[in-house]
Amino acid sequence: MGRTVAVVGGGYGGSAVAKALDADADVVLIEPRDAFVHAAGALRALVQPDWAGNIFFPYDRLLARGRVVRDRAAAVDERGVTLASGARVDADYIVVASGSGYPYPAKIESDDAAEALERLRLTHKELAGANRVLIAGAGPVGLELAGEIKAVWPEKAVTIVDPAAEPMPGLLPELRAELLRQLAGLGVDLRLGTSLAAEPPVGPAVAETFTVAAGDAEITADIWFRAYGVRPNGDFLGDGLGGGARTGDGRLRVTGRLNVHGHDHVYALGDITDVPEAKMAGHAMRHADVIAANIAAQVRGDAPESVYEPSPVRGILLPLGPAGGVGQFPGEDGTAFLLPTEQVIEYKGRALMTEMFAELFGTA
Repeated sequence: MGRTVAVVGGGYGGSAVAKALDADADVVLIEPRDAFVHAAGALRALVQPDWAGNIFFPYDRLLARGRVVRDRAAAVDERGVTLASGARVDADYIVVASGSGYPYPAKIESDDAAEALERLRLTHKELAGANRVLIAGAGPVGLELAGEIKAVWPEKAVTIVDPAAEPMPGLLPELRAELLRQLAGLGVDLRLGTSLAAEPPVGPAVAETFTVAAGDAEITADIWFRAYGVRPNGDFLGDGLGGGARTGDGRLRVTGRLNVHGHDHVYALGDITDVPEAKMAGHAMRHADVIAANIAAQVRGDAPESVYEPSPVRGILLPLGPAGGVGQFPGEDGTAFLLPTEQVIEYKGRALMTEMFAELFGTA
């Protein structure tokens, strides 16, 4: 068996596994962007354009031995990856790390960092001139966006609507109570159990005043953002790995060792997998550790033995701007414990973990 590893996607998990295997294998990272985008910082980049450059990390220092191919995967099979350009990357091991899509601005759409930064700055100007903001979706993205907006413009009227009866279901009741307390303190109008009768007549992230029906009331706003609609990036996979490799919603079925079912040398990590856990960057990076250990063992001629075990308890760090937020961590006894706001700020809210990625990408 050879030692060429093709990694499809340079997001959180893909970059981590490529870096981890760089000394042990011949790594080819396939990624259409010219820079890694730290998506967890995108919402702050929107409200603080002078800080926005901190979320982009060029790939040129990620690998010492391997190479980055700036192209998009068009198809994957057990022997390699066919690229959109028509080129082919033959590989002994494949890691599918194509992630998921999500509405802008939580995930950046452009493959060019300069272009993406310019769009963030233009959207910032649109948002800066809007007095009333509507956010559709009260999940982590919608809540974080509200907190970031209020941190910069406390005078803006921010309304969040969501059909769910409670915020962040499945998390500690104490966390939800603290979340509601902080949102009220910020002046955020959170309307749960409420759906928009129709999407606003203007596109998201565009400043234009509109009125839309929501439940038994109407909401007038000057700009709105969609904060729902995650989708796995797996359309390019087709049936190249066999018809049974994918779930009905397009994710890849993986074993405990994170192999794609039926393929001992094909792995998948992060949002594209069917691992039963919340789709979070931290999980993708832990998947990367397991996969790197298994491929390194196979390259040496040993049996892969690392197994990924999802935590039965969800952990989360949810900043509400740089000076607020809520969080919980799994405890050793299988339960969760609430984090003080000060720890949420220290762990994530203050700098959004940009230091970690500066180290990973060699820009520290």
